[in-house]
Amino acid sequence: MRRPNVLLTGTPGVGKTTLGKELASRAGMTYVNVGDMAKEGELYEGFDEEYDCPILDEDRVIDELEDKMSEGGVIVDYHGCDFFPERWFHIVFVLRTENSFLYDRLESRGYKGKKLQDNIQCEIFQTLYEEAILSYRKEIVHQLPSNTPEDLERNLDQIMQWIEQWMKDNN
Repeated sequence: MRRPNVLLTGTPGVGKTTLGKELASRAGMTYVNVGDMAKEGELYEGFDEEYDCPILDEDRVIDELEDKMSEGGVIVDYHGCDFFPERWFHIVFVLRTENSFLYDRLESRGYKGKKLQDNIQCEIFQTLYEEAILSYRKEIVHQLPSNTPEDLERNLDQIMQWIEQWMKDNN
């Protein structure tokens, strides 16, 4: 039975991982956290001193994921989305979080200074939503609020309904 590929994107701290893991569990799909995959496979091309983090080797990430994506049934979680092939995803969800919630989440992860401020600005200016709109067909890109546990449950229900409908329409 064919299953869709889903992209969860958004600023760090918006809840992609929490949503993605639970969604994969409920839908019987494969969950891929690109950051974790890159760490495990050392898929980096350098280190960004300013942001104190490794620089992702996007070509190697794509090579690593290609076979899995062609099989379908994959939920991909990453804060960037413009380097993934458009053909990979049937739907894209951009999670959005109010700044007061996001600030606290990022601060609790140890973000500070420029890294903290730039991520907050990224959310304010809808940077990742715009990236998604420019990278994929507009009709497959959807924004979801991700502030509270109730938002999480609503998002899970909504995405599960979409997956079930996609499977009915495509099998």
